[in-house]
Amino acid sequence: EKAKLLRSQPAQIVEPKGLLYVQQREFAVTTPKDGSVSILGSDDATTCHIVVLRHTGSGATCLTHCDGSDTEAEVSLIMSSVKSLSNSSACGRLEVHLVGGFNDDRQLSQKLTNQLLRAFDLQPEDVHLVTFCVTELNDREEQDTHFPIIYGIAVNVKTAEIFPATFPDKGPDEDLRSAHVLTGAPLTNIYDAKTEQLRIGPYFWGPFPHVDFWLEQDDAQILQNLSTSPLAEPPHFVSHIRATLTFLKEHPFPSRSLFPDRKPRIYKKNEEGLWEQVCSDKI
Repeated sequence: EKAKLLRSQPAQIVEPKGLLYVQQREFAVTTPKDGSVSILGSDDATTCHIVVLRHTGSGATCLTHCDGSDTEAEVSLIMSSVKSLSNSSACGRLEVHLVGGFNDDRQLSQKLTNQLLRAFDLQPEDVHLVTFCVTELNDREEQDTHFPIIYGIAVNVKTAEIFPATFPDKGPDEDLRSAHVLTGAPLTNIYDAKTEQLRIGPYFWGPFPHVDFWLEQDDAQILQNLSTSPLAEPPHFVSHIRATLTFLKEHPFPSRSLFPDRKPRIYKKNEEGLWEQVCSDKI
């Protein structure tokens, strides 16, 4: 019933003000007391799942975008991140919302759904499954091709409302963060709720193999080879991958060009509610 209700809502366009956008293999956690961030969100999930874990007592809320790379470790990580912002004596319970995936040919969505359910089930704490809108419950068919119904969601940290969403602005450092994922990064926490700072990096990788070869390929080849579900990708998938590959080509050694001082790139929300980079020497 909950999945049906969620699927029936049109996706809302979420503007950058007060938003913390979470990319694939990233997570962010904060509480209703946060003065900078009121909405956590992520989209472009095809076979991936977006997970929201919330403690009803403290209101501590974590959103992550999982792709099945190391689900058990990822669930442990988001569990401890929510608990660290929740007072252990506070009443309330842990609630989880799972959204994303569809009936894809390779059954990657189904596999990820099963991994997530198992990983939460293995937790010592009770976790209550509140929203389950994944795989076959998030699937639509058009001329024998399957697609997800919901590609992205947002959660309002203050009200706990969860709704389908799209995000015109996925910044800051969108290409840098995507490059980190494409080079095989583990799940990364990008936000410090205590200082209300978005922290990107420092990330390190070696030259990306065959980057010139991939950049020479046409859109169809990129879609076919670099997507888990070529037929169901959003229209901007190929341009996003091209931008990431170009970024990797320009920065084969990020320790020299991007993070020479080994410090993260730090952003805070300004008075307009938009991310603004702060100098690391002020920290």
